[in-house]
Amino acid sequence: MKVYKTEQIRNIALLGNAGSGKTTLAEAMLLEGGVINRRGEVTSKNTVSDYTPIEQEYGNSVYSSVLYAEYNDRKINILDTPGMDDLNGQTVPALEVSDMALIMINSSNGVEAGTEAAARNAEANHSPVVFIFNQLDHENANYEHALDRCKSTFGNKVTVVQYPVETGPGFNSIVDVLKMKLYRYGKDGGQPEVLDIPASEKDKAEELHNALVEMAAENEESLMELYFEQGSLSEEEIRKGMRLGIVQRDLFPVFCVGAKKNIGVSRLMEFIVNVGPSPNCLPQKPIVAGKEVKLSETDVPSLFVFKTSVESHVGEITYFKVMSGKIVEGTDLTNTNNSSKERLSQLFVTAGKNRVKVQELIAGDIGCSVKLKDTKYNHTLTTKESGTQFEPMRFPLPRHRVAVKAVNESDDEKVGEVLNRVKYEDPSFIVEYSKELRQLIVHSQGEYHMNILKWYFDNVYKIEVEFKEPRIPYRETITKPSQADYRHKKQSGGAGQFGEVHMIIEPYEEGVAPKGLFLLDGKEYKLSVRDVQEHNLSWGGKLLYINCIVGGSIDARFMPAILKGIMEKIEQGPLTGSYARDIIVYVYDGKMHPVDSNEISFKLAGRNAFSQAFKKANPKILEPIYDLEVWVPGERMGDVMSDLQGRRALIMGMGSEKGFEKISARVPLKEMNKYATSLSSVTGGRGLFKMTYNSYEKVPADVQEELLKAYEAEQDEE
Repeated sequence: MKVYKTEQIRNIALLGNAGSGKTTLAEAMLLEGGVINRRGEVTSKNTVSDYTPIEQEYGNSVYSSVLYAEYNDRKINILDTPGMDDLNGQTVPALEVSDMALIMINSSNGVEAGTEAAARNAEANHSPVVFIFNQLDHENANYEHALDRCKSTFGNKVTVVQYPVETGPGFNSIVDVLKMKLYRYGKDGGQPEVLDIPASEKDKAEELHNALVEMAAENEESLMELYFEQGSLSEEEIRKGMRLGIVQRDLFPVFCVGAKKNIGVSRLMEFIVNVGPSPNCLPQKPIVAGKEVKLSETDVPSLFVFKTSVESHVGEITYFKVMSGKIVEGTDLTNTNNSSKERLSQLFVTAGKNRVKVQELIAGDIGCSVKLKDTKYNHTLTTKESGTQFEPMRFPLPRHRVAVKAVNESDDEKVGEVLNRVKYEDPSFIVEYSKELRQLIVHSQGEYHMNILKWYFDNVYKIEVEFKEPRIPYRETITKPSQADYRHKKQSGGAGQFGEVHMIIEPYEEGVAPKGLFLLDGKEYKLSVRDVQEHNLSWGGKLLYINCIVGGSIDARFMPAILKGIMEKIEQGPLTGSYARDIIVYVYDGKMHPVDSNEISFKLAGRNAFSQAFKKANPKILEPIYDLEVWVPGERMGDVMSDLQGRRALIMGMGSEKGFEKISARVPLKEMNKYATSLSSVTGGRGLFKMTYNSYEKVPADVQEELLKAYEAEQDEE
């Protein structure tokens, strides 16, 4: 393959709602670019892009695919992304390394939830955007309605470059108002006849042409002056203005295709190579360490890894974008994220699972290598002297969580290995083992996303697993002072065990000094505070451990053992086994035995005395409360509010933001199980939400009663 210079490269990402035709367009572009000689179809499971077994079984994209096409002495790198909202994490890497987003619109459905999501992702990444109206040959296609929706949703930056003469089964002609020509296609698409615009379309085409010229001229002062002088601009001048507008996100051109019949695809590719920005037209990716580099062939070599995957018979494949310099086969580079050395012994460009070996890749190009040792997504490879490290990609926050457990305990280790591998191929999965909950938790984007994980366990790794609702990280605390004492005594021949501990506990409040006097159950306790230890608990809150021993009733060497026993019970609270917090413990008396007293005796005495005192101190369960922000279409506001109220949510405020109604609320984590699925169902996939931890608050009495009963039943089972 020819080595392409930076200015000859175009990197594009295909975005849009599921079913908008991204994979079909990619297939047509590969046909036009000579990569394939026969177009595959999604329904026939033979497309270049959707090549993994799960994609072929599901009938839609699950992963982003890296493809390429050569056209008019240019190379177009294509990143085909999934359209399902749960697979949003696959869009992040595609936008990270592309220089323009093509957002597909199904002309029958117009702007859908996935269209809006794609536009939001592109905006967050500051990506230039072109809207592609596809499926114009469908009997329900309605270009004008879809265009109106597009303009009302995304504003007056949406500018028509092409429109269809007719939609539906008779769709075969496109008016191009940049070239002011009509493109007419045969029944199999391909290369069109290029004709003059017929008289019936002349006025409409002139009006749209003038609007396009004005939009193009607005992007540079000299073009605007020229436009005022001449009343028009040449095609080359329009292209220049459009390129500036596209890069600055001040212009969103509209193109028309019938991807399935290869209508309009060659003209779209011509526009991409003539007007679309090359990699050096956009700002370089920010760095977090080392020297800044320029996206230039002459700078030091550096590359950014945006994707890793594993294929049978091949192993690990590492996909990267060359950020500076040039990479040649056999190059030795340093991974600046972990200081390991890597040799790129082989370089490839890819079209799905098909790899073409190349000798060299220039700044701005996209390629891959195999069998790198310690390099994963978000890593930078460059020279040791440069030390450059590029800013990592940021993936969407998880919206769904499950506890994963092997049905057979002997498979526990295998489950961990699988999850570790999966999170590298799909970084929007987050895997953690919660010591507190004693569960392996997987965070994902939604139930569909989690079903993909289940598919791999069932079909690839053949491991039977259970997906359960995760436990909630409750906290336990007390609301009033109480007293308890406990004697641990054990005699079984020889040295025995003896330890007795008397303690008072009370709730901890910030800034409140320890007390010296308590009146409990009609009895007065006077304490002499001798030592105060403040322990910040890793799970939040505090424990104050106060030594009030006088007269040597408990030797000082046993005080740490008592604390250890208390901490054991705090880590597994008496009510539900959850962490306890915000407690002051006064150890004020006890007894020892000259022979039988030891550390284990006082640890057990302290633990049991604390447990008894805790249960008498009017204990309460605290639950995690989250701040919730929900964005919904106005017509679904009432349904979403009703759903939230059923989840014990406290509505904090309402407002409008970017065409959506915004609800701010505080809601218990317990009530948010499968909320992503529920919100999507209620809003037709258009609702969005974000959750952030706020605080712990007491659960209502009825909820506490349910939790206590559930814990007792669980203990009985064990």
